[in-house]
Amino acid sequence: MKAYDVAVVGATGLVGRKMTQVLEEHNFPVKTLTPLASKRSVGKEITFKGEKIKVKELTPEGFKGIEIALFSAGATVSKEFAPIAAKAGTVVIDNSSAWRMDPEIPLVVPEVNREDIFKHHGIIANPNCSTIQMVVVLKPLHDRYRIKRVVVSTYQSVTGAGQKGVDQLDEELGKKQGDTHKFPHRIAFNCLPHIDVFREDGYTKEEFKMIFETTKIMGDNSIKVSPTCVRVPVFGGHSESVNLQFEKPYDLKDVLALLKKSPGIIVEDDPANNVYPMPINAYDKDETFVGRLRRDDTVPNGLNMWIVSDNIRKGAATNAVQIAEELIKGRD
Repeated sequence: MKAYDVAVVGATGLVGRKMTQVLEEHNFPVKTLTPLASKRSVGKEITFKGEKIKVKELTPEGFKGIEIALFSAGATVSKEFAPIAAKAGTVVIDNSSAWRMDPEIPLVVPEVNREDIFKHHGIIANPNCSTIQMVVVLKPLHDRYRIKRVVVSTYQSVTGAGQKGVDQLDEELGKKQGDTHKFPHRIAFNCLPHIDVFREDGYTKEEFKMIFETTKIMGDNSIKVSPTCVRVPVFGGHSESVNLQFEKPYDLKDVLALLKKSPGIIVEDDPANNVYPMPINAYDKDETFVGRLRRDDTVPNGLNMWIVSDNIRKGAATNAVQIAEELIKGRD
């Protein structure tokens, strides 16, 4: 098997470090790994397959010879450096919001729209974490029953806000000293219905991402999505309460059977024995977990469910590595 020269941009961040971990765990065919970051991180070390590798400064010249670059350094960095990397012949898989809404850039969850990977012109966008886990579950259901409407409320962990989100919760719980203010209010013992900035229509940018990204990934603008995104004092793993309305009638046993055989999904649905998805059990796992499936009889063909996934893995690093895996399958 061919091995590839791979770079991780933003290599010292939460997601960048997880990307390196997932590349190793998945045994991705890496010939050389180049960790890139801002000047302040130069000289730090990351460990890959037992080898300590020094972080290099992100510069335009740094992509020479790099075949695949996983970006997780924020939208500003991606806007500047992703086109430079693509021009140098690197395929960029970008985890920021920089390119997701661009109609010319594929937005990919491999279990849902693998074929879009090969429409790229040098840049492939990794979707928002809360969207990824939801569409993994929606895809097989939409193919079978046709989804008309989605109402989703998210319960998103502080890791979704990066290291500063983790630091603020740690400090408020007395686990470390500091005065970090990542969130506009206290997060410990609290819930904030506020992720990203508010738009004029009253929705946040995070909520708008879920609306736009769902229809783009699913390839169906007829799906209506109504989201409310909430930050909760959990260190890792996003949870979602999802209400669906289908065009077609369904049998709940058939829905469960369909989800159990669908890729990337683990069904945990035995409430009588207290079995249902929880973020503490999804930690550091690649799969998306679904449970609490039950009918919603207030609308025709309504269904309620609870979806959980590790937002740093499937919601970011794992999905990016899976895109790279499918990319090289198509090349080989």
